[in-house]
Amino acid sequence: MQSSSEGRSIDLHSAWTRRRVLQGILISAAAPLGASLLTACGSGTPGQPAGGGNSGGRKVINFWSQQFEDWQSAWEKKHVAAFNASQSKYKVELSIVPADAWAQKLKAAQAAGNGPDVYTISYGNIGSAVSTGSLVPLNGLIKSQYLDDIDPSIAKFVSAKATPSSSLKQYAYPWLVEPSTVMFYRKDLFQAAGLDPNKPPTRWDQLPDIAAKLKKGNVYGLGTASVAADLSWSSWGLQQNAAEHYPVKTDWSSADPTIPPYVKLAEFYASLYNSGGMPKQALSAYADGTPLGQGKLAMQITGSWFIGLLRQQFPKLESKIAAAPMVSIDGDQTRPTATLGGWTLAIDAKSKTQDGAADFITYLLASGQSVMMDYFKASGWSKYAARTSIVKAIDADSSAQADPFRKIITDKIVKYGVPEATYPIDLSTDIATAIEKSMKGTSADQALATAKQQMNQFISSNKLAGTNTQASVQSGS
Repeated sequence: MQSSSEGRSIDLHSAWTRRRVLQGILISAAAPLGASLLTACGSGTPGQPAGGGNSGGRKVINFWSQQFEDWQSAWEKKHVAAFNASQSKYKVELSIVPADAWAQKLKAAQAAGNGPDVYTISYGNIGSAVSTGSLVPLNGLIKSQYLDDIDPSIAKFVSAKATPSSSLKQYAYPWLVEPSTVMFYRKDLFQAAGLDPNKPPTRWDQLPDIAAKLKKGNVYGLGTASVAADLSWSSWGLQQNAAEHYPVKTDWSSADPTIPPYVKLAEFYASLYNSGGMPKQALSAYADGTPLGQGKLAMQITGSWFIGLLRQQFPKLESKIAAAPMVSIDGDQTRPTATLGGWTLAIDAKSKTQDGAADFITYLLASGQSVMMDYFKASGWSKYAARTSIVKAIDADSSAQADPFRKIITDKIVKYGVPEATYPIDLSTDIATAIEKSMKGTSADQALATAKQQMNQFISSNKLAGTNTQASVQSGS
């Protein structure tokens, strides 16, 4: 995402999601930066250039990864060591950086010319990184057979044009996808309310009544986003569900959220908020599924990452919880209801060891099956594969076949998922503010008209028209 001339934060959804869910929930609070780095050498050390160093006669590849779950850090260490042992030409040195220090540390290192050779980047940030010349295309560095193994729909997420006249190239290799919107619910509480737990709601107009029926005493029927900070990114899937496009033109020349589908979307959120089944003040951030695990909600709309939280923090409750696609505007659940966020590996354009970096990405994410199968098994099948061959391997795995959530989320949500919006988060926040206002009494028409004015002023002030490097693979108004 591009930076704002007003100085507002630009990657809020990634930071909020990971910081709220992972810090203090899935992992302990982040340690001070120096203590949390597993290694800190090569590009991780201030003043040293990106790549080009040597260790025991081998070229150093500096790999920076954001800090996620503890099991993922262990997996990264295990397979970095395995890559280093598999050949004698390169040595990968791994630095794991807490999410709240990531943006500042990466920006400072890249500005000083000592950024990492390989680093994690979310799908939503690839376009802006390409526009600033920060990434090198993987075409020619990674064999085409491995690029072709990426699911075609997900390949769009990592594809961009450096200039309008450039050819479309792939600038990152997908690691995983995580649907942003899954409807988790308590089967036992459905039964207690006289509802069929095998028939969750499928239409927007059904959900408010069901939320109200599920409200019993101190247990609310439904929890979902209700403030702009969460709605700014968690509503993207439903924006696509309602309108089949985002409200910003694909060339980022203008925006119009006042069209009927967006009015209906704002009114839908208002109907949930005023149903009597939803708390007026959210019990947690959207990304935090703790209230469902604690028994404070009968239903909670959050991301697929909740499965990891459920199995780690509330394992005794797992048999009572089911997953379903989010309700659709008309009940057609082949329409998208979720964006597919997640993480990729990219190579810094200034890296002096691009070939070695590509070899490492190939080893870790792109070639064979054993390394990535080890990853998805370690996740408890709570992450979803971006490679066609890995999807097939998971489908054939007996433990994956037995997983109660995987098939539903893979076949009914991931299959129809869409890319996240990649324009500046400021524009999404304007729409989210309008939705929040409509939830709390302002007419949807009035709130969205204000959002339209603010969005177009921002587009004009920041000269966004024509700057979308991913315009050819994304859907806008």
